[in-house]
Amino acid sequence: MTKTKLFSALAVAGVCAFGTQAAFAYGAGDFFARAGIAKTDLDPGYAEDENGGYLGLGYMFHDKLGVELSATEEMKHDITTDGAEGNFKQQPINLMVQYYPLGGLESRVQPYAGVGVNYTKFSDENLAQGNDIDDSWGAAGELGLDLAVTDNFGFNAFARYTDVKADVSGGDDFDLDPVTVGAGAMLRF
Repeated sequence: MTKTKLFSALAVAGVCAFGTQAAFAYGAGDFFARAGIAKTDLDPGYAEDENGGYLGLGYMFHDKLGVELSATEEMKHDITTDGAEGNFKQQPINLMVQYYPLGGLESRVQPYAGVGVNYTKFSDENLAQGNDIDDSWGAAGELGLDLAVTDNFGFNAFARYTDVKADVSGGDDFDLDPVTVGAGAMLRF
């Protein structure tokens, strides 16, 4: 089968799947879960980007407002600063309050914006300027989108900025300020 035929078949199947399903409305009392793959880009670019899985669990306490606890798997980053090289692992955990402008309305597309707090745990530090990075607390903001396939299943995509400062014992501190983008599936129950 040629690539054109395969692409055409997938496009037709996708249109049929989306066209035959009902839209859904977020509402107070709904629980949801999101899971997928995320990529973390550390600022100002002196550390390598990494990919990993993410998982989020949330609850809608109002038609337009929800709360979500999410985390990505622990990611290892190689870093170079002022000629010094090293590596460390970090795992972010986020608690976000999210606003859904179309909450309560039946819509296949459900955008959202969130603000909250981030806790980043550092481990396995191996840095030339110091071997211990203190765990970090900071603010986080995100934009996301859920795309319904059925009443309870859909796809999710998001972008999140997090204020993370790495305090290194015996060395220079550095601001990581990661931007994380992710995509995956969502389940509402």
